[in-house]
Amino acid sequence: MPIPGSGLAKGLAVTLRTMTKRSHTAQYPEVQPELPPRSRGVIGLFEENCTVCMLCARECPDWCIYIDSHKETVPASTPGGRERSRNVLDRFAIDFSLCMYCGICIEVCPFDALFWSPEFEYAETDIHELTHERDKLREWMWTVPAPPALDPAAEEPKEIAAARKAVEKAEAAAAAAAAAEAAARAADTGTGTEAGTDPGTEPPTTATPEGDA
Repeated sequence: MPIPGSGLAKGLAVTLRTMTKRSHTAQYPEVQPELPPRSRGVIGLFEENCTVCMLCARECPDWCIYIDSHKETVPASTPGGRERSRNVLDRFAIDFSLCMYCGICIEVCPFDALFWSPEFEYAETDIHELTHERDKLREWMWTVPAPPALDPAAEEPKEIAAARKAVEKAEAAAAAAAAAEAAARAADTGTGTEAGTDPGTEPPTTATPEGDA
C-alpha cells in the first residue's frame, strides 16, 4: 500500500531539483536556433524538374497544392518525325495555412521537384499571404541545405552502381576487341614469315641441268 502523500513528495522533489538548476534562455531572434538537418520548415519548388504529373496535388491530404498547366506542341526533332505534346506549368502554389507538413508531396514526387527547407520565419498578418506561388516557392530553394554525406558503410546507390557496371563492361569489351585484333595481326604476320627467311623475299631456287628428267 503506497504511503499517503508519496506522490506529492516526488513532485516537490522534481520541483526542487529544477529550481536549483540555472535556466537557459534562447536569445531569439538575435540568435538563430540550431535546427536539425531534416527540419521541416517550408517547401521549396525546383520548377525545372516539375513535369506537371499532379502526383503531389492528388496525394496531398489537405488539398493545399494548386497546379495549373497547358499543353504545348513540340515540333519534330528530325525530318519526317512526329510532333509531340508536353505539359507547361502555369501555376504552382501551396497554401501553408492548410499544410500539415506531412511531407507526402515531397516523398511521392518522382522527379525531385519539391524539397524541405529549414526556414520557418514566414508568418503573415494576412492569411491569404500564406499561399505561396511558384516564384516564392522558387526563392525557398536557395535555403535548402545540401544533402548529407553518405555513410561510408552504406550500400552504393543503384544509379551509380549501374553506371559503373556499364563502364566496366564497355572497357572489358574494348580490351577484348583490342586483344583479338592484336592476335589476328600476329597470326597474319606469322603465316607470311618462315623461320630464317626475311619476309617479302622469295625463297632461293636451284638450277636443274638440261636433259635431266
